[in-house]
Amino acid sequence: MELTLLGTGAPDGLPRPDCPCAACATATGDEARAATALLVDGALLLDLTPGPAFAAARAGRSIAGVRQVLLSHPHNGPALELPAGLPAAVRVPDGRELSVISGHRVRALAVDAPGTGYEVTSADGERLLYLPPGAALAGLGTMAGPYDMVLLDVLDRPDALARLREAGAAGPTTDVIAVHLDHDVPPGRELHRRLAAAGARAVPDGTTLVVGDYREVPDLPRRTLVLGGARSGKSVEAERRLESFPEVLYVATGGTREGDRDWAARVALHRERRPGSWRTAETCDLVPLLTEEGPPLLVDCLALWLTHAMDSVGAWDDATWADGGRDALAARTADLVAAVRATRRTVVLVSNEVGSGVVPATSSGRRFRDELGRLNAAIGDECEHILLVVAGQALPLRGA
Repeated sequence: MELTLLGTGAPDGLPRPDCPCAACATATGDEARAATALLVDGALLLDLTPGPAFAAARAGRSIAGVRQVLLSHPHNGPALELPAGLPAAVRVPDGRELSVISGHRVRALAVDAPGTGYEVTSADGERLLYLPPGAALAGLGTMAGPYDMVLLDVLDRPDALARLREAGAAGPTTDVIAVHLDHDVPPGRELHRRLAAAGARAVPDGTTLVVGDYREVPDLPRRTLVLGGARSGKSVEAERRLESFPEVLYVATGGTREGDRDWAARVALHRERRPGSWRTAETCDLVPLLTEEGPPLLVDCLALWLTHAMDSVGAWDDATWADGGRDALAARTADLVAAVRATRRTVVLVSNEVGSGVVPATSSGRRFRDELGRLNAAIGDECEHILLVVAGQALPLRGA
């Protein structure tokens, strides 16, 4: 089954008309996108894009053989016209199935936003799922295994992808294509970096894909280290990397601090940001979690883990540090690094990047700075991806 994307943007397109934002200003060339529309094997057209005949011609395709035009959502962008000679555009009622003369079978699926999702099965059995803008499936029911390709609004609804993964409708070989792309994320490198972190990708308008060809499916890292200074956005970046995955275990190493209102406010903010399906564990005992099987882990953060470890071995006191504290902390750090190296779970670790500012006035402060720098370097050696977050911008140091 061949799929040509005549457009990959939001209903208003990208750039939006008369929008002065930075994302729209830089959406040029391959990053400029018309409203999303899909041409399946030259016979089935899902949604309309401005000038579909010209869009198809630019892609080296023709819409002359289209036998069915289906709409997935109420179109609130620029007025669109159906080219002469094509069948009337319709929306299929939820739950109804239809057979196209070309041999494709289409099933309409209920979604939780205005519109309809479509499951398309070719005569050879390849299956794709297409969801309208800002939508997730309303009910997953019984899934017949993973789809070969899924096209959805990944950036606006990462939870929609998480639900598909949880139900087995999206697996490691499912090609996840981001469509309905809007100006919420800068195009180019940042767009593609965020999508790759979710195991998805975007392609330029006019691209033809072969459904069931898995060579372009992004490889997801098992271990990611996210570094950054205070209020840099490192925790947001770490959470973003796992928001399209179900059953994440958020490991909070800070614990609770009785009477500290500022700390309580920080904890509450983090909890409000996290998806409702995530679980939370407040612990610094990381090695057992890394060793056992389970869903992805988000550890926030290593600086607080190190604080607890230094408390435990008396590392703040110069005499204790010299009389066995250094060796005890080194052993704890080595155990953690070894567990990160050997883990079979997906794990995202957050840590503070320190040492670039004022030199601490006390020996214990300098000791913490030095030990955190060593810990970050050792953990980083074991991670496929390392990111440094500065002013909310994630700068890849290794991988993407």
